[in-house]
Amino acid sequence: MSINQEVELLRNIPLFAKIEPSKLKLLAFTSERLSYQPDQVLCRQGDIGDAAYIIIDGEAAVRIATPSGDIEVARLGRGDVVGEIAILCDVPRTATVSAVERVTALKITKELFFRLINEFPQIAIEIMRELAGRLERTNAQLRDAVTRSAPQ
Repeated sequence: MSINQEVELLRNIPLFAKIEPSKLKLLAFTSERLSYQPDQVLCRQGDIGDAAYIIIDGEAAVRIATPSGDIEVARLGRGDVVGEIAILCDVPRTATVSAVERVTALKITKELFFRLINEFPQIAIEIMRELAGRLERTNAQLRDAVTRSAPQ
């Protein structure tokens, strides 16, 4: 894929939709493009967060380890960002993300991620929207779980 094709792909991701093409070209050029085979791990729960990933193609599963085994909490696809919580909160990875099918992703280092947020506040707004959406979905799942386990 050419740099121009990557720029076009990035423009179709809501997180980057309002960023000028020249800046997206810089992002595409300074990011590392990685490929993962099915079951290969993009990031592992508990590891230090040194980068975020943007899924360009394919599907990945987000799993959280619990005492009774791993639980899949989400599926990610084209345009989804993963790994940003560990970077933003400076905490270990909160989940393990692995490819369900072949995945192509852009790896954005912590330094580049913060530079983008500083230069383009709309990226921070989109990240907040995404995180708020995830929190709402998690709360809904928790409500459902509590309702199902409550005595009838």
